[in-house]
Parts: sequence; C-alpha cells; structure tokens
Amino acid sequence: MAAGKGTRLKSKRPKVLHEVGGRALLLHVIAAARTLVRAEDIYCIVGHEAERVRAAVASTGVNFVLQEAQLGTGHAMQVLKAYLQLPGNRAPKHLLVLSGDVPLIRPETLTSLCELHLRERAAMTILTAIPPDPTGYGRIVRSSTQPLEVTAIVEQKALTPAHGGAPEINSGIYCFETEALFSKLSQLSTHNAHGEFYLTDVAAMLVADRRRVIALKADSVDEVLGANTIAEMMHLDQAMRAANTRRLMAEGVTIFRPDTCVIDAEVTVGPDTVIEPYVQLLGATCIGRDCRIRSYSVIQNSTLADSVTVRNGCILDGAQVGDGAILGPYAHLRPDSNIGADAHVGNFCETKKVTLGRGSKANHLTYLGDAIIGAGTNIGAGVITCNYDGVHKHTTTIGNGVFVGSDSTLVAPITIGDGAYVGAGSCITHPVPADALALGRAQQTTKEGWATRRRVTRGGPKKP
Repeated sequence: MAAGKGTRLKSKRPKVLHEVGGRALLLHVIAAARTLVRAEDIYCIVGHEAERVRAAVASTGVNFVLQEAQLGTGHAMQVLKAYLQLPGNRAPKHLLVLSGDVPLIRPETLTSLCELHLRERAAMTILTAIPPDPTGYGRIVRSSTQPLEVTAIVEQKALTPAHGGAPEINSGIYCFETEALFSKLSQLSTHNAHGEFYLTDVAAMLVADRRRVIALKADSVDEVLGANTIAEMMHLDQAMRAANTRRLMAEGVTIFRPDTCVIDAEVTVGPDTVIEPYVQLLGATCIGRDCRIRSYSVIQNSTLADSVTVRNGCILDGAQVGDGAILGPYAHLRPDSNIGADAHVGNFCETKKVTLGRGSKANHLTYLGDAIIGAGTNIGAGVITCNYDGVHKHTTTIGNGVFVGSDSTLVAPITIGDGAYVGAGSCITHPVPADALALGRAQQTTKEGWATRRRVTRGGPKKP
C-alpha cells in the first residue's frame, strides 16, 4: 500500500518516496517482497502523486493499481479486489499485505509470517511487535487459552482496563486467505473517527465467523515501524545505517567510528577493507578487498577493485577504479571516470568521461575530460584537456608511455602518439606523432641588465 500523502511530514514529496538508507521507503519494501515472489506478482497501490511514484519504482517491474480517492486501508483492498477481478487478471490464493512506508522489514520476517500463515491454515495472520511505548497504535488482544489466536484488534481510544494495557501492537502487515478477505470487504463501514474503511475491521469479522486469525511477533520493533514525521524517518535511517555497518563489520570490514559514517543500504564492501571516520558510501557503490578509504571521502555509485587507496577528501561519482590505484587527497572523479590498475589521480585533480590506463599518473592540479589515456603515461601538474568548444565536446587521445609536461593545454580533438613528449607550458593544437617532442609556446627572450635599467629610470629601490 503506497497511496497515502503523509501530511504530517509537511513535504510536497509523496511519503513513500522519502529516503532512508539512501533509498526510497517504497523501494526497500519492494526489495523485501521480491525475495518472496516475482516482481510481476507484486501489486503497488498508488494514489497521491501516483505518476511520480510510478516513475520512481517502475524499473522494479511491479504492477500498479490506482486508488484515486484515499479512503483508508480497507478501501485500498477494495480497489485491489476490483483490479484482480478484471478480465485477464487472476487473484492469488493468498495475499501478503505490506505498507509502503515500513522500510526496515526483513525478508526473513516476511518468510516466517507466510510460513506460519500457511502451516496454521489461517484466514488472517498479523505481524505484531511490542514497542517501548505503544501509544497511538492499534493493539492486539490474544486468546487467553490459545496464545497464537487473536480475538480482536483494538484502537487506542477503545482500550479498557480489561485489556491490561495491551502492549502488543498491530504492524499493519498481514497475510490473508484471499477469498476470506475479499468476502468481507463489502461489509466494511466508514462509521469511525476518520470516516475511512479500516482493514483491521476484517479481523473481528473473521473471528465472528470462527475463522482463524493468528499473530506472529517480530523479533525487532524497528523493522515494523513506519514514519509519520521527519524525526521518525531519521530514526529509521539511523537504525538502517547502524545495521549496515554491523553487517559489514561481521563480513570482515574494519570501520573506525561507525557512528560517523554514512553507508547506504545497497553498498557492498570486501573483507579487510578499512573505512576511516566520516566517510560516506552512497548508492550502489561496490568496494573490493584490502582497500583503504580515508576520512571525509564521499563515494557514490562507484566501483572500486581490490587494494585501492582513497586518500582524504576525495569525491567519486559514477567512477570505476582498478586494482591498486591511488586517489587523492582531494581528487574529484566525475561520472564515467575509468581509472586503471595501479594508476594515480592525485591532489586536486578532476576527471570526467576519461579512461586512464594502467600505471598512468596525474598527480597534481589537473583536469582530464573526454580523454582516452594509455598505460604508463605521466600527466604533469596543471595539465588541461580542452574538451569543450562552446557547443560540442571533443576527445583527447593520448597513447602509452607519453610524458605531458606541466601546465600544458591540449586542445581537442587531438591525438598524441605512443612515447611522445609534450614540453611544459605548451598549447597543443595539432596531432603529435609517436616518439616526437611537441613544443607549443613562445620562444624565451632574455635581456641582460634589463631589471637594473628599469629600477634606475623609475627611481625604484636598488637591488639589495
């Protein structure tokens, strides 16, 4: 269910598209569901900002069902029932109902819920939890003689002393026998404080018909909690990131001060890699074995092979880095930067849409854009590939074993052959053959005594 607005967030974004752990709430829930069933067997009920939600998760391959008027959770199931009864559609025998704003739900918990539901042949199985403070949640009342059985779901305002506080809450996650659920949806009423159709009312109807309604308590309350405010959202984000760092450390990754690091849910890191404090690993980043990621680096949607060193303050976005490469400090690798094995990209260098070959080096103050650079090439300090003519981008191609002197400008499109040298301070506008020396600068003129004569004629200070 992903149709709600989330008014308490006070945000123009749909609730289910707010992010925790670097990914939209709804994408977390879909990922958990996809561990149980195929994407084509998942139905995403959308309503508020429906097209925006569709666009954000369309790549997952799930189905979409439109709930034009959001009249409650029971209404969402009524809409789903109508959709599944359309010609060409077929309702499954059982339904797992998930909330699109519960991102920490674990596949293992959903598997246990479904297995219990099928094993016990229940009409409805409810996932529950016991939080430190259950205020505001619907409460589960279990049978005194058969603890697995649920006799009622009681809203907070309806609790009486006879319920004994009822600390166990309804998570809003259910398994249903589809026929049992659909048979009761037409009996739902809006005679309640919010004027909505409550899916929870189905439980009492099924109990009245002597159908089995049972419950399973989740191992962790965090995994069933949704978020109604930004503060609650950040609580979930913190919990998810803490779980990520624990998972990585259990897999052999050393993380100093994990509470200072921001590591997204999709990030993978190989064993024996060391992550220093205040590092951010974002998106679908994949880091290999034996790497060292030093403090204040931000790596997003990038892949690093084994034994890579990322020195302090580097920014990587959409980059590919080979075995043993050394980056930084303060290097900026923009999208489509492909850095070869054992290559160096050093202090204040920026790359974009560049291939830097094996063992090549650009160690200082250099911009490399739209360039293909071979192996064993040395790019001096302050070198720039002039890739943009104001209208189009052009490519610079540099061969193997080339030496480009400091402060050179390479005006693309241009090719520099294998083994060539470019003299420092050159502006190169024509192709350079292999093994040639190219100089593109004015000839130096030296005038002896000129400085002395200038000081005399202008009355300036004499040479000390």
